[in-house]
Amino acid sequence: MAFFLETLFGGLMTGMLYSLVALGFVLIFKASGVFNFAQGAMVLIAALAMARLSEWIPRWLGIESLILANVLAFIVGALFMWLIAVVIERWVLRYLVNQEGTTLLMATIGISYFLDGMGQMIFGSSVYSIDVGMPKDPVFILDTMFEGGLLISLEDLTAAGVSALLVAVLAFFFQYTSVGRALRAVADDHQAAQSIGIPLNRIWVVVWTVAGLVALVAGIIWGSKFGVQFTLSTAALRALPVVILGGLTSVPGAIIGGLIIGVGEKLSEVYLGPYVGGGIEIWFAYMLALVFLLFRPQGLFGEKIIDRV
Repeated sequence: MAFFLETLFGGLMTGMLYSLVALGFVLIFKASGVFNFAQGAMVLIAALAMARLSEWIPRWLGIESLILANVLAFIVGALFMWLIAVVIERWVLRYLVNQEGTTLLMATIGISYFLDGMGQMIFGSSVYSIDVGMPKDPVFILDTMFEGGLLISLEDLTAAGVSALLVAVLAFFFQYTSVGRALRAVADDHQAAQSIGIPLNRIWVVVWTVAGLVALVAGIIWGSKFGVQFTLSTAALRALPVVILGGLTSVPGAIIGGLIIGVGEKLSEVYLGPYVGGGIEIWFAYMLALVFLLFRPQGLFGEKIIDRV
């Protein structure tokens, strides 16, 4: 039982990381109706900004405190992601209002390549590290219930806590603020929202900024665990099955989908892997997503496409 629970907790922690990346897809799709292929590049450039700024700011300002340096780097990184959102809206999205979804999809692919190139030009192409003080050593818990206790990674537990807090803040933002209500109105019908005076360009800046902040948090966590390198942009590929499973229009679906896939990967690799030669963790999520595409394409919590037309 102890080993099962350790595997289960590890899957839940991994699933929260998947959910963070998937949230960026869902937020932008809800506001613009387009699948954002640039989300992986946003995670990469946000992580690069955090890694490099946390090095540069102490050197520029003579700061020795790690906490202060990271706080300043996060603030500047958040402003940087806001600036990216403004540029994307000003130079790309405002010219594509009410265009076909395919046109917007191709635009996000172009944005992805642009962000990859800009990240390398500004921040360099080496492998960088992010040190935000997250505990690295695992600990044993519940030693009174299980012999030897459960081995839990404090880093994963901290990351899961931060992710849960971010999700709670986003849920409050969407449900109880005027901007959140405007975002939901735009998600239902662009033209109707414009007809009642909701500025579509401003809403797109807000939602891309929020997606950028989510990417920044995801990039910090992934970069702290695995380092920041250009392969980080492929983290978005790990989140694709999550949005298919949870539904492209559902924020709770992104969370629950990530948890299901994270747990499913770990348990299947541990308990089924030895019988099939291993490697289940690599393809499990995509096979599960394929099943949902065949039998429930809208996902667990998403809307049917016909309902959005």
